[in-house]
Amino acid sequence: MFGSLLQKFKDGFRKTAKLFGSLGGIFSKKLDAASIDELEEALYGADFGVETTQEILDEIRKAYAADKDLHGRAAAEIGRRVLSRVLAGAQAEFSPDPAHVPEVIALVGVNGAGKTTTAAKLAHLFETNGDPVILGACDTFRAAANEQIAAWAERLKLDLVPGRHGADAAAVAFDAVQAARSRGKRIAILDTAGRLHTKAHLMEELKKISRVVSKLDPAAPHHRWLVVDGTLGSNSIEQAKIFNEAFGLTGLIVTKLDGTSRGGALVGIWRELRIPIYFVGLGEKPEDLQPFSVENYVSAVFGEA
Repeated sequence: MFGSLLQKFKDGFRKTAKLFGSLGGIFSKKLDAASIDELEEALYGADFGVETTQEILDEIRKAYAADKDLHGRAAAEIGRRVLSRVLAGAQAEFSPDPAHVPEVIALVGVNGAGKTTTAAKLAHLFETNGDPVILGACDTFRAAANEQIAAWAERLKLDLVPGRHGADAAAVAFDAVQAARSRGKRIAILDTAGRLHTKAHLMEELKKISRVVSKLDPAAPHHRWLVVDGTLGSNSIEQAKIFNEAFGLTGLIVTKLDGTSRGGALVGIWRELRIPIYFVGLGEKPEDLQPFSVENYVSAVFGEA
């Protein structure tokens, strides 16, 4: 299983890894000053940010100063080690708490982040792992949202509490959690409306959803996960900050990482906010939503140890 998951990460981060692999084979030859400069360019191009880039380069330059015959493989190992250290604690593992039945997950994010698609893929993943799920179509703001999630639910054979355009999103959330209880579902996933993080009235709607579902379970929603578009790079950090202030985020899902060369951006989000990453989107298929793994991520970028 580890091998297949690692391959998914390699495939998903191919555009990011290509920045490293296409620069004259940095890690396949003896290191020199020019190749270190190429590596620096690649790290910045992949949006790893100033702090992480400098930490990696400082250690590589220190090793190179001590050994002018340093091979690129040794530099890659340094990169793996530093990146693993930077991401220590970033990997979050989801396991339903027996005290919460159902376990309520609210997904939030801006328009276009892939939130509705992610909600369906997440439900499919949990169902595959033996945890029955109900989806709550709480995006009542976007006209086509209910049709979109209904199509996913039919395709993946998922239980759905539908909403309708203009309905009270909090009422749909309440119905979904209540239905999860009555139908014996282990997890309830609430797909909320995509919203610009600058729209105060829509941010208030999230707070209302929390208040309403907490009437069924004072601890609900137990998880408040922000779905972030990985193609935005470091621009996603500001989004995450504002959602965190308004909604108290407990985790992240980073999507569309297969479509960007800026896969280092999730490192910056972790460094800035210390919000753990639960899942990453590595492709279009339902099974391409995978639990985030620091080890697999580091190996996809710098190669296997």
